[in-house]
Amino acid sequence: MRNAETSQKGSVALTLVSLILISLAAFGLNSYCGSFVADAAVFSAGLAMPEGSVSVIKNQLIQNEAQNVNGQQKTVISEPVNETAGSLSVPAVSNGEASTPADITLMAQEFKLTYAEASHDGSITEKQYDASNATAVFENITVRNTTPSHSIDIQASFNSPLEFSVADKSQPTVLIFHTHTTEAYEMLDEGWFTSAYSTRSQDPKRNMVRVGTAICEELEKSGVGYIHDTEIHDLQYTGAYDRSRVTIEEILKKYPTIQIVLDVHRDAIHPSETSRIKPVAAINGKKAAQVMIIAGCEDGKVKSFPGWEKNLTFALRLQKTAETMYPGLMRPVLFSARKYNMDVVPCSALLEFGSDSNTLEEAEYSGHLIGRAIAQFVADNS
Repeated sequence: MRNAETSQKGSVALTLVSLILISLAAFGLNSYCGSFVADAAVFSAGLAMPEGSVSVIKNQLIQNEAQNVNGQQKTVISEPVNETAGSLSVPAVSNGEASTPADITLMAQEFKLTYAEASHDGSITEKQYDASNATAVFENITVRNTTPSHSIDIQASFNSPLEFSVADKSQPTVLIFHTHTTEAYEMLDEGWFTSAYSTRSQDPKRNMVRVGTAICEELEKSGVGYIHDTEIHDLQYTGAYDRSRVTIEEILKKYPTIQIVLDVHRDAIHPSETSRIKPVAAINGKKAAQVMIIAGCEDGKVKSFPGWEKNLTFALRLQKTAETMYPGLMRPVLFSARKYNMDVVPCSALLEFGSDSNTLEEAEYSGHLIGRAIAQFVADNS
């Protein structure tokens, strides 16, 4: 009887301590340490709580996320590199390429708890896209041409003059933005998906803002000035490109030194209702979401894009830079009759980081790799 009573008292005490930690995370740590530390405290408290209390953790994490979303929505980070706002990324668990940001590990653990009994509604298959998926190849540049009537000479386009001139790369030089800001990723690499989980999110720690932040961190390390627009343009999917164009034009007017404009997305590859594909490559021993550059042109129904050849030259040169640095990272350039606001500057493109079936960790890692490639491109052409 004494042992049972002691055990019960210990359980109550442990629960009280855990609830205190949760309260601190919800109401105190968020104010002083940021959402990652708060979420970490909540999760750690949950590990110590008696069985049946995980729902408390889940609910608090959801509340924290909602508060964070409301604080970040329509925020624009629009300052030169030396005055940037605090990074959304978190120090990695360990050093080196194999590191995983601590908050991504936390989110994956929380996902595993939440969806432990979720239905497996289909399979996720890994695929590495390469020259076999291209219609044209020159050296390590691959292109898939889907235009109605344009042929492509990669070598000639690659060697065409590049319209890029930077007097001071520390000034805003690169604009990163997201037309489909809420596109997001899977959390676990387990070969299946559940329809109970949405790969759309307004949380900047989980959606395309996270990938854009990784790119910008590498630009900052290299001394390349950037603007990262984090505004959500796709709360209504229809009209997202019209809304993002307004954003782009406002930023270009404010920062005329910008030379490169990149719309950062992710793909969705669903061969059937029960099968999905994630483009992946091993880079330095770590899985990375493959990246596809979309280069548009004036063809078919696409009008008013007279300078598309210059955009194509930029896309091919960026492709070569990234693929030379990280062989296997790049899917073939998609050369297609599309515009997607790429007419704003000659060095503009749309980048697809993996698909909705890649993990956030894989996509965030690719953001860092592409950030380094963009920095190298600027250095090579300045």
